[in-house]
Amino acid sequence: MQLLRKLGFPISLIYAIVVYLRNYLYDTGVFPSRSFATKTICVGNLSVGGTGKTPMIEFLITHLNEQCKIAVLSRGYGRRSKGYLLGESGVGVESLGDEPYQIYKKFPNAFVAVDADRQHGISTLEKTVGPDVILLDDAFQHRKVRCDHYVLLTSYANLYVDDWYLPTGNLRDSKREARRANIIIVTKCPPNLSAMQQQGILKKIAPAPRQKVIFSYLDYDTSLKGGSGEISLAQMKNRKVTLVTGIANPKPLVDFLADQGIAVEHLAYQDHHFFSDKEIALFNTKEVVLTTEKDYVRLEGKIKNLHYIGVKHKFLNEGEKVLVSLLNDGLSNP
Repeated sequence: MQLLRKLGFPISLIYAIVVYLRNYLYDTGVFPSRSFATKTICVGNLSVGGTGKTPMIEFLITHLNEQCKIAVLSRGYGRRSKGYLLGESGVGVESLGDEPYQIYKKFPNAFVAVDADRQHGISTLEKTVGPDVILLDDAFQHRKVRCDHYVLLTSYANLYVDDWYLPTGNLRDSKREARRANIIIVTKCPPNLSAMQQQGILKKIAPAPRQKVIFSYLDYDTSLKGGSGEISLAQMKNRKVTLVTGIANPKPLVDFLADQGIAVEHLAYQDHHFFSDKEIALFNTKEVVLTTEKDYVRLEGKIKNLHYIGVKHKFLNEGEKVLVSLLNDGLSNP
């Protein structure tokens, strides 16, 4: 794979030129961007791969002003439906997509919709739901919408400033576009990341004076949930555990389980993978299956002894307070 990526370097140069020209045309107004009356918060990244966007959306739903009527708009990557669709009774995971469906099931007071056309999706939400704020999931590169706030996520192990364009690297957008972010969050940090190490990252990112950079790490639940009831992670130590993942980057989870002394057989699949009947039959031969919350919504009711491990963002320093304060202040201001 690394050899193929190196051989693809000429293609990455062409890709970089196309990305630059596209952004230039938006910056100069040749390609129009539209603002909306409803407050919009974009959560996204510049690279492909997992930076923790869904847990961040969940964090924002939980911590934004409880008096706000919140809507979430996603593309619904991998869904088996087209156009605009609102999460409601009778709409399943295959139609809504795994991540939007997870949010829809978890936050019944939030309105969750999917639409590849973000302008159309926002307009439809404004007409039908009338939210106070719309969270745009994975929309940093969608320049047709001009948002009120941009939250840019970048993974500690693969900072966008150290990356290169696809297919040689993982960048899908220009590093220069980080300048549009109000808040840059370095995710998946070691929980004990020192002040000196943080300063080193800040020096690399070189944020503008108006930009806030905060650091977060993944905090995995030690209480597992599933169809057979809640059990503790410690109870898995003496069992034959099969870990099933269909996410972009399962390494942090694998490392966490190893640190907890839990040996697993890891069956890894591509991000947003919809499991076949043959794969589900294989899982049902295992003593116990552990998966992520995102994968659980695709496997629920199909596998015996299935449990999932939840995850959320925790912040270093005063990061949580800074993030919540900035966004809530922005929502309250006209």
